[in-house]
Amino acid sequence: MSVTPFRVDVSEDVLADLRDRIRRTRFTPASSPEPWAAGTDPAYLRSLLTYWADGFDWRTAEDELNRLPHHLADIGGQRIHFVHVRAAGGRPALPLILTHGWPSSFVEMLPLVPLLTDPARFGGDPADAFDVVIPSLPGFLFSDLPPGRPMTRQSTAETWHALMTEELGYARYGAFGGDIGAGVTSWLGGLYPDSVAGIHLIHPSAPTNLDDLTDAERAWMKAIDAFDEKDRGYSEIMCTRPDTIAAALQDSPAGLAAWLVDKYRAWSDCGGDLESRFDRDDILTVLTLYWATGTIGSSFRQYYDWFATPARPGVAVPTGVTMSAEPVYRDMPRSFAERSYADLRQWRGPTAGGHFLPMEEPALLAGDLRTLFRPLR
Repeated sequence: MSVTPFRVDVSEDVLADLRDRIRRTRFTPASSPEPWAAGTDPAYLRSLLTYWADGFDWRTAEDELNRLPHHLADIGGQRIHFVHVRAAGGRPALPLILTHGWPSSFVEMLPLVPLLTDPARFGGDPADAFDVVIPSLPGFLFSDLPPGRPMTRQSTAETWHALMTEELGYARYGAFGGDIGAGVTSWLGGLYPDSVAGIHLIHPSAPTNLDDLTDAERAWMKAIDAFDEKDRGYSEIMCTRPDTIAAALQDSPAGLAAWLVDKYRAWSDCGGDLESRFDRDDILTVLTLYWATGTIGSSFRQYYDWFATPARPGVAVPTGVTMSAEPVYRDMPRSFAERSYADLRQWRGPTAGGHFLPMEEPALLAGDLRTLFRPLR
């Protein structure tokens, strides 16, 4: 058994260096008179950095993180960090692995933990409780990149399956994910149908066969392409020249904050007001974790290694989807998802919440997870 307990513990030297770097930031002027039109608003960034250096209490955030049981596992020479919370009262429960995406972390999934492990506390049925496992993606925070091979959705799914079955001893489990995590979760369903009871997604994957699309499906794909033309600059550089941008972000808290905050605002259902959806301390908890672990560059590997991913096998396990209100993506026709998922049992059209749905609308998402997995236990 290679699983060992772990605590989040950022040294005072790292924190002092971080604050010093923030206070010496050389700010750039805005490129547009309209805030956020050209990326992260310099005025907001200045305000956030001032609070990061002189107001944010990392030790309080760290203590909150350490209230949960963190672990490290060695899987084939690869260190994987994960949070593991068992169902309340020690009752037998279906295990559920939750996988985050980019530019996120395990922190995104934490609002789901009490809702999923102790539903009775919130007026739900105790029989709906889960054992919850929340790993950090390889190359993110405390998890290592896979040694000697590309970091793909497939390789991550293989690592997750080993974690769940070999390290934690679960013969059967469910899986949930959004963004990159949705891809990993889809691979779990495709590779291990005898072990995976079902999967639930925020961002269902596109089918590998795009022949004979309906008019509605073609229209949606055109809308996605048009949206990507305006928004995909970040992914183009991360897919092609990740080390170039990583050199800047690894050395500058301001650069790191600007790169990530831009996406939290653009992709969430915040109506342009970032802090209407995210507490400032929660944003800075994520930023501090990226900074302290020095993993912004390695988090790009999921993009750089994307082209090494083979075609995913079909997914026949029971599948549920909760569509977020994320721009354009929210309009995906159900028929498009049904091309990838043969047993699509649950489909919630967009209501509220965006790319980071576990943080934005945890109660809504937890309810959908309970509904999907209730007959699959």
